[in-house]
Amino acid sequence: MKLVLTITLLILCAQFSFSQNYNDALLLSEPGLYNGARALSMGNGFSALSNDFSGVLFNPAGIGLIKKAELSTGMSFNSFNNNTTFFDATSNANKTSVNFNQFGLVYPFPTIQGSWVVAMGYNRVKDFNRIMEFDGFNPENNSMIQTLTGEYNEEIPITNDLGLAYEIRDPNTNDYIRDTTLINGFLNQSGQIKKQGYIDKWSFATSFEIAKGFFVGGTFNILSGSYKSESDYWEDDTRNNYGSNLELVPGDQTTRDFKTFYMNDVIDWDLSGWDSHLGILYNWNDKFRFGASVKFPSYYTIKEDFLVDANSYFGTGFEYSLNPAISDPIQYEIKTPYEYTLGASTSLSIVTLAGDVKIMDYTQMEFTEGFDYEYRDARQKEIDDLFTTTIDYHLGAEVKLPNLPIFGRAGVMYLQSPYAEDPSDFDKKYFTLGAGILIDSVFGIDVAYSYGWWKDFGDNYGVNVSRTFQDINVNNIILNLSARF
Repeated sequence: MKLVLTITLLILCAQFSFSQNYNDALLLSEPGLYNGARALSMGNGFSALSNDFSGVLFNPAGIGLIKKAELSTGMSFNSFNNNTTFFDATSNANKTSVNFNQFGLVYPFPTIQGSWVVAMGYNRVKDFNRIMEFDGFNPENNSMIQTLTGEYNEEIPITNDLGLAYEIRDPNTNDYIRDTTLINGFLNQSGQIKKQGYIDKWSFATSFEIAKGFFVGGTFNILSGSYKSESDYWEDDTRNNYGSNLELVPGDQTTRDFKTFYMNDVIDWDLSGWDSHLGILYNWNDKFRFGASVKFPSYYTIKEDFLVDANSYFGTGFEYSLNPAISDPIQYEIKTPYEYTLGASTSLSIVTLAGDVKIMDYTQMEFTEGFDYEYRDARQKEIDDLFTTTIDYHLGAEVKLPNLPIFGRAGVMYLQSPYAEDPSDFDKKYFTLGAGILIDSVFGIDVAYSYGWWKDFGDNYGVNVSRTFQDINVNNIILNLSARF
């Protein structure tokens, strides 16, 4: 029961579209932007190319095109900007991260005919860098205090412990009936949510040319990572609606003149898991290439530490705190959907054009362990109702400057929202640019830039009673260095 109540509290406290539990699965299921500069600058339309170390993630068959041993490394920069509207008040927040994001070795073995190539290394495939801030007066009769007060919180009486609510008992039997609060909304609400973390893949891949121009490849990935979300939330009586004449707990003078309710919750994950990837690629005279791949589900084990602390402040000078704070470590497992990708590319003179289509059915997300059958079944029904199949589009172009070892690149990405009822404003759109230089056919320097934008929303509690409307834009820069020998 304590576990269910704690998860319920987590749902109430987290600032997500809809609720926390199935968004846990979504957080791990949505693909990252990967981390190859050449691929990103071409809009990640790379499954019919995949002829550098990044190919182990796009289409492992493509690494069979590599003729020389290659050593590569990379760095990434991410800037996340969130412009939030909350009850007609606007707040802006920005958060950046810098990471070492790639190290890989590709080695082609000598063969009598065809090719055999192996690759191994490390990729940081996802960056959880996020932030959101809001501050505005809610003119309605609802609040987090009221939401946290109720019968279902009898085992964890947060608002009671903070002098914000009290028990109602039967006057004859003294039996507990319910908790109640005299708070009735009309509070200023504000908060900040910071998220950080990453997912790394340690990849082992190989590709064989089993017939002229026809390649088959596979990748096995060991997953590791972390995720931390810290939320700070305040409700303040800025308009003195609950002044010195009102005792929030009748008979307790210390609960007069309510000023502030504050809550902090922290979700901290340690991630581990594995997945695999298979692909095929057909290369016709180095003019046209066709690729197809399937990424099998990722299996994640999540070790979660969950902490909630809260305080209340009164004009009487009294401060109440949770004692002790709520802490509940749990462990569970999540399975992500299949990813199917089809791609094609053509190289004509100095121009290469490439495109990918990726299909994912997000109703395949699943909690596989860690909760009882009834709970998992209820979550699966929510996933089936809320999510849909997406089709993502990736297009890119590369131009080689005549008589120079310099390449210019550009691309676009359109990533559909996995929520079935989301309008197109919630789809993620990206423009990408990049350039590369190959020095003496040995040393390569590639840089990529992407700009993405979309809309989102979040509910502090309830449904559309304390909602943030978010305009998000993201800037990413990737720098790759490589050597061929």
